[in-house]
Amino acid sequence: MEQKQKSSWDLWIEEAVAKLESIRLFTPLRPMRVPTLKHHQENQDDDHEEAQRKFDDDQFETFHGIQPWDRLSVQVSIPHAFYQRLLQGDEIFSKKELEDAEVSQQQQRFKKLLLFAGNDFLGLSRHPAVAKATAKAVLEHGTGPRGSPLICGYTDYHIALESSLAELKNKEACLLCPSGFAANMAVMVAIGSLAHVLCEWRRPTKEEKIAVFSDSLNHASIVDGLKLAERHGGVEFFVYKHCNTSHLDALLTNCKNRRKVVVTDSLFSMDGDFAPMVELVKLRKKHGFLFVLDDAHGTFVWGKNGGGLAEEFNCENDVDICIGTLSKAAASVVVARKEAWRRREIRKRMQEFQALTGLPVTSQILSVVVGSTEKTFKASRVLLEAGIFVVPIGPPAVAQNAGRLRITLTAAHTTEDIKELVTILSDFVDFQVPGSRHGSEILHARL
Repeated sequence: MEQKQKSSWDLWIEEAVAKLESIRLFTPLRPMRVPTLKHHQENQDDDHEEAQRKFDDDQFETFHGIQPWDRLSVQVSIPHAFYQRLLQGDEIFSKKELEDAEVSQQQQRFKKLLLFAGNDFLGLSRHPAVAKATAKAVLEHGTGPRGSPLICGYTDYHIALESSLAELKNKEACLLCPSGFAANMAVMVAIGSLAHVLCEWRRPTKEEKIAVFSDSLNHASIVDGLKLAERHGGVEFFVYKHCNTSHLDALLTNCKNRRKVVVTDSLFSMDGDFAPMVELVKLRKKHGFLFVLDDAHGTFVWGKNGGGLAEEFNCENDVDICIGTLSKAAASVVVARKEAWRRREIRKRMQEFQALTGLPVTSQILSVVVGSTEKTFKASRVLLEAGIFVVPIGPPAVAQNAGRLRITLTAAHTTEDIKELVTILSDFVDFQVPGSRHGSEILHARL
C-alpha cells in the first residue's frame, strides 16, 4: 500500500517535536490508575480493561424514541419574582435582591418554562444511562483525579474517553482540556509556540511567524487565543469576511509567510449558519494551510455517526485539527452514537419550523430577525407570558433595527412545541408562507 506523502505541516511539526525532545522539554502525560472502592485491597492489574469497558456499547441502556424524561431537558423553573421582573423588562438585580431571593427560594412559587435557548441539542442531560454512569463513577472513584493531567490527574478513564472521541472524529489522537474555551486557547497558543521552537527560541521575523486566518464571526475563545499568541510573538493573524472564501483566497495569496493556518467555527452559534466546508477544502489543497475547525455546535448533532460537520460534508481527512466541547450535545459518547434517532428528530423540528414560517433553516440554531430593539424584547416577553423562554439579542451585539431572537431546537422538542412557538412569533415577524397568515394550519400539508 502506497504511503501517504507528508505535507509541509507534518514535517514542521515533526521537526518541532524533535527539538523539544532533544532538550527534554517534551513532557509526556503520566497515566494513573484510579483505585475503586471495590478493589482497594485487591490487585489492580485489570483496572485498565475495566476503564475501557466503561465505553463498551453493551454497558449502556439505550432507547428507540423520545421518553418522558427527555422533556425535562427542555424545561426550566424560575422564581416567580424573577419571572415578573423579566416580564417588566428589568433583568438587573441588586446584590441584596439576589441574596433575598436565595434565602426565600423555599417559600417562593416557581414558573415552569419551555426552553428554546439551551444547547442540550440531543436532550441527553436527563438520560437514565448517563445519570447512572455518572453516579456509579463518583461512587467508585470519588469526585476527581486529585491533580492536573501533568501531575497525577491523567487516568485510564481519560485515555478511554480520548480514544472514543478520536475514533468519533476519525483522528489519530485526542487531548482533553478543562473546557471548550480552554481548548481553543490552548490550540491557538500552541500553534504560535511552534514558530518559536522552529526558530530555536529566538523571536521570529515577520515572515517566520505563523500566519493565521480567522473568520470574522469566530467564537471569542478563538479570538482571545489568537491575541495571546500574537502577544507572545509567534503569530500574525488576519480576519477574513464571514464565510467569504474569495476574500480568504485573496489574503492567502498575498501572504508571504510560509506557514499558514485557517481557523473557523463549523456552525456559528449566533446565526446558525455553516462554514463553507467544501470551498475551504478546495482552498486547503490550493494553499496547503493547516485547517483548524471548531466543531462545538456540530459534534454529535451532524454526520451519520455524530462526527460533526466534517463527517456531514465528507471531508474528515481534510480537517487537520478538530476542536469540540462536551458541554452541549455530548453527555455520553456511546449513547449519542447509538441513539441516532435523536439527530433525526432535530431535523424534523427544523423542517417543521421552515414549513410553518417559510424561513430557510440550515441548522438547529435559528436566528429570527424581528427588527427594532423594542419590538424584539416585546416579542420575548410575550413568549415568556406563554411559558416559552428564548433569548432576545439587541445592539451592540447586532446592528440597529436588526434585533433578533436566538432559538435552539432539540430532539426533546415536539411538533406541538414548534406550532405554539411559531403562532406567537407570527405576531411579530411577517412569515412569507403562501396561503396562510400564520402558517399554523399548513403543517400537515407540507410535512
